[in-house]
Amino acid sequence: MERLKKIIREKINGDQGYRLLHFMSRNRIAGFLIQLFIGRNLTKLAILNNTDKFKTGRHEYTKIYQNHFNNLKYKRLNLLEIGVGGYQFPNRGGCSLRMWKRYFLNGKIYSLDIYDKAPQEERRIKIFKGSQVDYKFLDSILEQIDSELDIIIDDGSHINEHVIGTFQYLFPKLKPGGIYVIEDTQTSYRQDYGGDDKDLNSENTMMNLFKKIPDFINYKEFNIRGLEKYSDLKNVETVHFYHNLVFIFKSKTNHINK
Repeated sequence: MERLKKIIREKINGDQGYRLLHFMSRNRIAGFLIQLFIGRNLTKLAILNNTDKFKTGRHEYTKIYQNHFNNLKYKRLNLLEIGVGGYQFPNRGGCSLRMWKRYFLNGKIYSLDIYDKAPQEERRIKIFKGSQVDYKFLDSILEQIDSELDIIIDDGSHINEHVIGTFQYLFPKLKPGGIYVIEDTQTSYRQDYGGDDKDLNSENTMMNLFKKIPDFINYKEFNIRGLEKYSDLKNVETVHFYHNLVFIFKSKTNHINK
């Protein structure tokens, strides 16, 4: 399979190669062959599906994902990924959604994007059109999903205000014991994304918010007024920081008002 993929990349350039790889990832027979030769290796699935969640020298998220998701791969679960990819082009994007579909064989994959991405839908992949900071829109998505979300991945605009707002709205709605992931946190230090590389304690950056989490894991040990707006962080059980990537695990027990 790797040899075939290499040949495709070397011999067929541009859209032709993209369309053929896209077909291989969506076709049922090809899907069976993918499972046979690749199994549950998330890095290989990422390469096959052409998602940048694994790009040497850029992102190597898949190894981290596999470490945290390995015990979930056969479970019936709901995953919501914010951002489909492919910018404004309806026939582009969806690469990571197909990767997740191949990895979570019993999972339902949901996504949202500000652009129309309906052509990327397929069995077990449902895409909604709208903004990640339109909270009525987010509520409408939650109403259409038949049960709670087990995993939320924010790979959307990466604008700090959006990441913070989406997290503060969706984390309380995440299933107890669920996982919330934020990708590309390097934008916390980029001014063009509302970040700040001069003041690392700026209230406007996502990393400043997430760095508060260890304190709230230990909320029973202090009583500081003015932090009520962060009370949902009490329901964080653990947080893992990686290069440009944050994993937040929600407690199975509600700690609000305790």
